[in-house]
Amino acid sequence: MSLKIVNTPNAPAAIGPYSQAIIANGFVFCSGQVCLTPTGELGGGPVADQAKQVLSNLKAVLEAAGSSMSKVVKTTIFLKNMGDFSTVNEVYAQAFGDHRPARATVEASGLPKNVLVEIECIALA
Repeated sequence: MSLKIVNTPNAPAAIGPYSQAIIANGFVFCSGQVCLTPTGELGGGPVADQAKQVLSNLKAVLEAAGSSMSKVVKTTIFLKNMGDFSTVNEVYAQAFGDHRPARATVEASGLPKNVLVEIECIALA
């Protein structure tokens, strides 16, 4: 099995010992994205703004891997507060349009950089 590391300047660089994504066996495994800008600045603000940045980052990583949002098969959303579920759901629905990947959403008491939302995904390459 060959692995291909995905790296794009259109999404923030990894903040630890991991890759933005790995392509393996026809799938793209995207690391969790937070609301860092591609230049590495923390994009704070309300959860809706953070979710938009997160999904923009995921889109950039997927495109760098030769994939797209329409090829996502599974996402996991981590929320600091499950009370933000409906707001993030609205932003998520806009980003995916008619495409509806499988999904899990969990509350996590501590996320990197103390952000409100993190999203990871698996897509077809």
